[in-house]
Amino acid sequence: MKTHSCNATNMSLRNPAVVMQPQKLGAMHQNRLSFVRILIRRMANQQWKITPTVWNISSQGYGIAQYRLDTPNQHYHLVVFSNAINDEDRNDRVIAEKWDVTFALVVGDVDDVLFDQLHNNVPLQEAGRLSSQVLVLARANKSVRIFNHIIEKLAQGQQPETQLLADVGYILRTTAVYGNGKFGIADFELLEDNPDLSLSFSAQMCAVYILRQFSLDWVHFLAQQQANGNAATLARPLQRYIGIGNATGLGMAPYLIRHPRIIDQWMTTRETAIAMAMANPITSASRLQLVPLLQRAIDHLQQTTTIDVDQRQLNVAATIELQVIIEQLTFTAVDNNNWQDLLAQYHTISQETQEILTSCILELYPEQIDMLENNFNADETLSLSTGIFVSDLISLLQQRYQWALDIDFYQPLNNYWFWYRSKDKEEPRIGIRGQEAGEEKELALDIARQVFFLYQELQRSSPQETLATFLLKQPQYRAIARRTWTLGQCAMGDIQINILDQSTQPIHLLRCKLAMFGATKFDPRSDRWLRVTFFQGAPLSDELHPDEWLFPLLPTTTKDIKELP
Repeated sequence: MKTHSCNATNMSLRNPAVVMQPQKLGAMHQNRLSFVRILIRRMANQQWKITPTVWNISSQGYGIAQYRLDTPNQHYHLVVFSNAINDEDRNDRVIAEKWDVTFALVVGDVDDVLFDQLHNNVPLQEAGRLSSQVLVLARANKSVRIFNHIIEKLAQGQQPETQLLADVGYILRTTAVYGNGKFGIADFELLEDNPDLSLSFSAQMCAVYILRQFSLDWVHFLAQQQANGNAATLARPLQRYIGIGNATGLGMAPYLIRHPRIIDQWMTTRETAIAMAMANPITSASRLQLVPLLQRAIDHLQQTTTIDVDQRQLNVAATIELQVIIEQLTFTAVDNNNWQDLLAQYHTISQETQEILTSCILELYPEQIDMLENNFNADETLSLSTGIFVSDLISLLQQRYQWALDIDFYQPLNNYWFWYRSKDKEEPRIGIRGQEAGEEKELALDIARQVFFLYQELQRSSPQETLATFLLKQPQYRAIARRTWTLGQCAMGDIQINILDQSTQPIHLLRCKLAMFGATKFDPRSDRWLRVTFFQGAPLSDELHPDEWLFPLLPTTTKDIKELP
């Protein structure tokens, strides 16, 4: 597996002072380089095959299913355990102890010894222990409303209500998808030379994709049980519309702070793709290609249901702005030479609309953009060069971290929150400094504050002093000095957020990571957690193709819904 360092690029990227703002990151959408899109293209191009091999599911829907995944290089199995739980036990929080479905992706065959280990440990999740043959450990809960409705309608020989599908969009919702060495499963390093699953989070995304197929097979099986074999089959357009839901909370946010080289690589690759696409000249053909994509985005936003007032307003504003852009592209002569010039013309539109527009433009140039899909892995080393003087680091901080230096950390509101890991809840939490317990266990996520006080100390030192000498006297600044020196040489660098600020909204970080994964239908439930959908609109496992499926749409015409299964 090739990893990438902070290399200079000849492309003219967007300003990191804009791109790495939390509000900008919180406006991101799926695009061609989102991980689910890359995975589906790889599966289609290499003709991966998914086959159900075990189906020991009772007529009530409980038991064991197993799917075999064959690639040109290896074979894998997804082992699924369906469990009977009470409604009051169905909890999306990390602290839950029971789930409707637990599952694991393993490499190679599942012999009796491995199966017994999986059977005894996968349903326990964090409380279990597994081997490095297991790549992914995960669990999911039913959307009971959709689950029961689809089964009932199919058993009656009918199709489900499309509006109800639009309101939810999935049968199963994952609540945690673990990889990278947790609970004894394989470390990411074991996948470095795996030609199938070496890219960021590809093993996790693959497991979730196969789970989607299980969810469809599951409701079909149960409908047939109720109808004595005479149930209808869910129309294929509706099957494609069914994705896998996900509930994500604060636990995802620390990753973006703790892995800055990875985030820099993700964002630099994405910004390089945007720069490449924007440099293309606007032609009549490309305008004709773009307009339907923008209309698709409008339709998708109008079909997206969210309880969050702010997100609804953002979606409405984006639909209005996108319609204006469509009308101008359709009826007005475009004087711009390339897409970058056009985007500059729309610098006053909302960030939500800007990011939708860039995602759509990326779809126009698959030959250029898809070449970057192997560029997401990164060397995570943070290091200091030899021969650095105090003046060198001061200069770098002034150039790349002015956003942190401008924050007055002597003001209480800029230190309002502290982040810690709850022993009882087993997940990251935030508390009010000076009012809530746990401050002594604060997580070191306060990058802006660390930069601020590092700069204060550097200013008190001689500019000609070597940084090594400074750090010998002030060893508490070694970690932040390594981080800032390394990230200061990177194209994107640190996310420009004071995570301690009273007004900070962690949801921006959550959405950034979920958009990189390829989530759609962002439905915030507060500023600390949200629900999304994965693989909605993606091709089914027996029809894999690499074509565009950006901004999934609910089939609404009778012809679409009645397409033969």
